[in-house]
Amino acid sequence: MKYKWLLIFVIVIMLTPMTVSAHQHTPIEKLDNISDEALQMIKFQRYDDGKKLLSYFSEQFTDMNKEYPFTMDELRIITVSHDEAMEAASSTNMDHEERVQKLTKFRLAVDAIATSHQPLWTEMKNQIMTAFQEARAAASTGDSEHFHSNFNTFMSLYNVIYPSMKIDVSAENIQKIDARINFIDEYRSEVVSNVKSQEELEGLEMDLKNLFDNMDEDEADPSLWWVIISTGSIIILTLSYVGFRKYQGEKNMRKNRSSVNKDE
Repeated sequence: MKYKWLLIFVIVIMLTPMTVSAHQHTPIEKLDNISDEALQMIKFQRYDDGKKLLSYFSEQFTDMNKEYPFTMDELRIITVSHDEAMEAASSTNMDHEERVQKLTKFRLAVDAIATSHQPLWTEMKNQIMTAFQEARAAASTGDSEHFHSNFNTFMSLYNVIYPSMKIDVSAENIQKIDARINFIDEYRSEVVSNVKSQEELEGLEMDLKNLFDNMDEDEADPSLWWVIISTGSIIILTLSYVGFRKYQGEKNMRKNRSSVNKDE
């Protein structure tokens, strides 16, 4: 019985520090939370509150920039997306949908820096791929109207995740996708009427699938794997120790019984 309690005690000791650290927010996580709150305020049309949160974000970001090792690209991306978000919160004539789009772009960019795995922008995969696949289907049937409509939707969604992509994806991959998109956008009429030009749509679809598939790999947090491996190891060691002690106890018991029998 005492070995069982020893096992429980060891497991609790192993997990307690990790549980405590999991609830501690780093400075970048604080910025991430502020950006999320600003987005929620804009969604609820509380534009003044959203603007105040964006101003607070700017203050915290400036202070954090003195210590946190942001790259030049990260600084530029966050600054530009924050300026667009502030413009959206301050505007008196911008459509609500456009405001939300700009705040979403900003929110995703901050999350891309704060998150080391499963960034939020990858959750837009289904929306983006659906819009693109519908555009491609329309092109294959020569339906120009639906092609333009769906490709515009795709472009709009792609624009939302673009800053985040530039943080998480290599410049080479982004340039490859951009080249295909620019070609299709510039030669839309030809893409709809020319089967050969539609091969660019097929190539772009493959590039987009690869983009999201690569981001889906290694989704587990490395720290989680460390917890699993460490906990599993300590459990195995503890069970081995318990088993050894039990074996020793039974061995000694048999030895004592044997001695008693000989004495008799």
